[in-house]
Amino acid sequence: MEEYIETQGNKIRILDQDTINKIAAGEVIERPASVVKELIDNSIDAEANDIRIEVEKGGKNLIIIRDNGCGMNRADALIAYKKHATSKLTHIADLDTISTMGFRGEALASISAVAKMEIFTRPSKEIMGTKIVIHGGKVLETSDVGTAPGTSVRVKDLFYNTPARCKYLKSDRIELTYIIDTVTQLALANTNISFTLLSERKTVLRKMGSSDLFNCIVNVLGPDIARSLLPLEHKTEGFEIRGYISKPEASRAESDHIFLFINNRPVSSRAITTAIRLGYYTKIPKDVILLQYSSSFLILEKWM
Repeated sequence: MEEYIETQGNKIRILDQDTINKIAAGEVIERPASVVKELIDNSIDAEANDIRIEVEKGGKNLIIIRDNGCGMNRADALIAYKKHATSKLTHIADLDTISTMGFRGEALASISAVAKMEIFTRPSKEIMGTKIVIHGGKVLETSDVGTAPGTSVRVKDLFYNTPARCKYLKSDRIELTYIIDTVTQLALANTNISFTLLSERKTVLRKMGSSDLFNCIVNVLGPDIARSLLPLEHKTEGFEIRGYISKPEASRAESDHIFLFINNRPVSSRAITTAIRLGYYTKIPKDVILLQYSSSFLILEKWM
C-alpha cells in the first residue's frame, strides 16, 4: 500500500499534468523547424505524394502542412493529438520491424501543448471531413468541415503559452533557414514525393516527385551542382550504398552540402563525414584548409 505523502509546505512537489506536458514538449519541439519535420514525417507515413508547407515569420506565427495522404476519420482525429497515440505501433515486438518515420505518438501532443493548432482531415472514402481546434493541449472545437482528402495542420503562435521558450529562438531569417534545411533533406530522402515550401506566400522550394534521384537533385540543389556530380553505387551482403558525389575540384569549406540518409532518414554522422573528408584528402589542393568538403555529397544507405 502506497503511503499518503503530504505535499503542502514541502519544497519538493509533483507538477500538475498541464505543466508536465509543456515541459515534455520541449524534448520534441525545439523550434519551428521541429514542427515542420514532425508534421512532414506524419504526412510521409500517411502515404502522401504531395506535401505543401507554408510559413510566416520563420514559422513563429504560422506553419501550415497540407498533404494528400490517407486522412483520418473523426474517431482517429480526436485521439491523434493525445500523448503516445499512434497507428504505427501496437506491441513492443513491433519495434523490431518498424518502417515508419515516427512511432512514439508524441508529435501532435507536443505541438498542441505549446501552440494553437487546427486539424482538418478527411479519408478519401468519406464525404465530410473533421475540424479540431486545440489551444495549449485543450480541445476547443470539433465539427464537420468540407475539406480535400488528406490532412491539413495549422500551427499558430508557437510557444504562446511558454514565453520563456521564445527567447531561445533566432531571427525570422535564421529560423526560416532551419526550415529550408529540414525540407531540403526530407525532399532529397523522398524522391517520389512532391514538396512545395512557401514563406510569406512566396515559393522558396519546389520539387516534383520523381523516381529518378538525379532529377530530384536538379530540382532541389540546382542544375549547376547536379552537373558536377558523379554517380556512386556499391552493394554488399549487409547494405547498399547509392547516390552522387562531387568532383574534387568542386570543393567548399563547409559541410552544409553533405547529405546523408539511412533507410530514407536524414542522419548526421561524424564517422561517415570524416570518412568522406579522408577520401578527398589527397585530391584537394594542399593550400586548402584541412576541413574541406565536396560541393555536394548525397548518399543513400539501405540496410538489407
